[in-house]
Amino acid sequence: MPQGDKSSYTDKQKRKAAHIEEGYEDRGVPKDEAERRAWATVNKESGGGNKSGSGRGKPDTHVSSKRGGNRGGVASAKRSASDRSAAAKKGWETRRRKQA
Repeated sequence: MPQGDKSSYTDKQKRKAAHIEEGYEDRGVPKDEAERRAWATVNKESGGGNKSGSGRGKPDTHVSSKRGGNRGGVASAKRSASDRSAAAKKGWETRRRKQA
């Protein structure tokens, strides 16, 4: 099997990689880099291709997914309460203005 061949991956693993890649692209990562990171994440979580004859039966770890969830909101948590409140008020005013 040539390097980069995805035939030993299950459909679920392929869908997962596509979803992760999409998330990276939404954050501005170039397409080829996003694809590389996505497959690295799938490999880390599931141990590589899981189709028959390729190490089937290993449980997924989800370690990377958990880490991403824990890192969320760090930027807003560093801001003071008054800064967060001001941003919320500004957003509310903008939404109210655009609605009218």
